[in-house]
Amino acid sequence: MKKTTGAMLGLAAAGVAWAVRGVPAALGGTPDPALLRRSPRFHDGKFHNVRKTSTTPDAESAGVLREFLFGGGRRKPSGPVPLVGPPSAPTSAEGLHITWYGHASSLVEIDGARVLLDPIWSDRCSPSERVGPKRLHPVPHELADLPPIDAIVISHDHYDHLDLPTVRALTESETAPFVVPLGLGAHLRRWNVPESRIVELDWDETHEVAGIKLTATAAQHFSGRGFKRDNTLWASWVVAGPQHRVFYSGDTGYFDGYTDIGATYGPFDASLVQIGAYSVGWPDIHMTPEEGVRAHLSLDGGLLIPVHWATFNLSVHDWSEPVDRVWRETKAHDIKLAVPRPGERVDVNDPPAVDGWWQALA
Repeated sequence: MKKTTGAMLGLAAAGVAWAVRGVPAALGGTPDPALLRRSPRFHDGKFHNVRKTSTTPDAESAGVLREFLFGGGRRKPSGPVPLVGPPSAPTSAEGLHITWYGHASSLVEIDGARVLLDPIWSDRCSPSERVGPKRLHPVPHELADLPPIDAIVISHDHYDHLDLPTVRALTESETAPFVVPLGLGAHLRRWNVPESRIVELDWDETHEVAGIKLTATAAQHFSGRGFKRDNTLWASWVVAGPQHRVFYSGDTGYFDGYTDIGATYGPFDASLVQIGAYSVGWPDIHMTPEEGVRAHLSLDGGLLIPVHWATFNLSVHDWSEPVDRVWRETKAHDIKLAVPRPGERVDVNDPPAVDGWWQALA
């Protein structure tokens, strides 16, 4: 019996070691409190939203967790997600083109510059390479297929938006700066990103690069890697060129700041808006599809391109539900909508008609 118990314990320990390999590095670094204190949003040792929100599990969210782990639903596509490969010839960054790679990862080509948003190329959005939410479709383009990048923008430090292997690969393959909310630089420094390539911004602060302005704007969310919570800032982003402007929501609940963002930095030619991973268990921190459309209207957002769906299973709703609801809501409000396949490059001035490609996989 003792030998059997010892063997079982040994196997369990080996399993844990296998699962957590590489996790300490992925947890990132600890921000300098002196840097954080320059933000009026930082007090009592952490960042705060404009209005009080709840991100603490309660009875409702505990029920959501049980449903997520043991419930039914169609939370995966029924077949392979159609992908669009990289262009066969070099493309120009003039005008305004947007490529969605899946989840929130997108490339904005605007007025001669290229901005990569929240890139995650790993198979899992997790501190572990072996456990955690796994991709529902392959990456449509390899990092080596990307054109030269002028800036890499991160919205917040959750694993489905800030990915250690992708950051390391881009540090080696690109020279572009990482433009991030306050505090995220600590993670990048731990991962050996050169200091000269780290730009940290508070809300309504701007960094200029390659003839465009990148401005961190308000969002309603939270942050944290490992056991640390809200010690880095979260943000939405404005990407403004001489002729065009794009808004990216990051992860956020709906709040009344979108009208102010639109009035200050808009109108926009396109908005990339989070529509997935919502739940009744966390209504303050992720928008429903209808709230995403409402935010787009408040922003005067131009062409709506929904993001934060299709790639990772992060909530209990059906896989296709977010985009079905967005399509229905945009029709009701006569909003221009584009729903590209992962990897598809959209000309914002001449977007493709919505064809419901995902419905065959529902």
